[in-house]
Amino acid sequence: MHLLSSFPNPETAIEPLFSLQVQSLPPLLAMSSIQFGSPRPPFDPKLWLTAVWAVALVFLRQGAAASLAWPRNVTVPAAFAFGDSVMDPGNNNGLATVAKCNFPPYGRDLDPSVPLGRCSNGRVPSDMLAETLGVKKFLPAYLDPNLELQDLLTGVSFVSGANGYDPLPAKLALVLSLSDQLDLYSEYMETICLEVGVERASAIASKSVYILCNTYFATLLRRSKYDVSSYTDLLVSWASSFLRELYGLGARKIGVLSLPPVGCLPSQRTLHGGPKRDCFDSANKAAVLFNSKLCAEIDSLREDLPGARLVYMDIYYLLLAIIQDPARFGFEVSTKGCCGTGNIEVSYLCNRLDHPVTCDDDTKYVFWDSFHPTEATYQTLANQIYGKYARELF
Repeated sequence: MHLLSSFPNPETAIEPLFSLQVQSLPPLLAMSSIQFGSPRPPFDPKLWLTAVWAVALVFLRQGAAASLAWPRNVTVPAAFAFGDSVMDPGNNNGLATVAKCNFPPYGRDLDPSVPLGRCSNGRVPSDMLAETLGVKKFLPAYLDPNLELQDLLTGVSFVSGANGYDPLPAKLALVLSLSDQLDLYSEYMETICLEVGVERASAIASKSVYILCNTYFATLLRRSKYDVSSYTDLLVSWASSFLRELYGLGARKIGVLSLPPVGCLPSQRTLHGGPKRDCFDSANKAAVLFNSKLCAEIDSLREDLPGARLVYMDIYYLLLAIIQDPARFGFEVSTKGCCGTGNIEVSYLCNRLDHPVTCDDDTKYVFWDSFHPTEATYQTLANQIYGKYARELF
């Protein structure tokens, strides 16, 4: 992720996400020590507000899917996911690649019946989308050999870790490119047509919700030919082509996640942040540039593709806010991951040998490993992002 060139400081574009701060909890904890039979303490408005916001924080972190703003009169038959390791539930498990997470401590907070492969301690955003839609709690990998027809009918994930809009990383990592993922989706649709008929298969395709997330930058591999501006143009053109092809295969309701503040990932702090492990500012500026172009392209596609409900979903500023002020969202550590030292571990570097230094309570951490957030962070993001953009998909 060595990104060159410079752009206007993205921090000048940051809008406050919340106007209210969660206050410290000592008064609330003190309130719990009141004994029955003691004189009733005087009403304290500040204490009452502290308690209310503390409870609100719990709901923000745990987030009931029913609280999100999905239209009540809409039934979604299935959910589908495309992208990279942020949402890969295990499609890479059987591939000849090192880019996989199907071993402990990955998935340590999941029920043992759930197949390993997610690059986190628990669920990932595609799972949360499927649950929010009322479809199912886990969105399985399409390449899972144990899938049954009902699993297919309610949606699957075609996501493959270590790929990007740029097809080169997937080729080098021996994983599924976005083009490969579309081929698998075409195969899926053929199977569904044979099983339930063309009419029902077409209805599943058009009424389902699709999510696309791609966070992989390969400028280090492309910098001999492209600067950041031209490379982001290239990435947007690839993203646009993918969305057009997916639309051509019947998809209509598609949410596209923005790039996160990639320069603030623990790995990028370690590799490019200097002795203080600061955020890698050039990477964040490049992400902001790409996001602005992607958003504009999605607006354009929405005009060109009849019936398409394409929605740009901005996760950059919310995740940046969580990283910059973790306590505000109920976290404690945002500069390193839970697994191992938290500075560089990912995939096979995050393993059982790291157990002595792996954190005990991952709910305190924004990141699980040096690249991927924890389930708690994903849930916080999902509650806000899906709730904000839900109605635009219908």
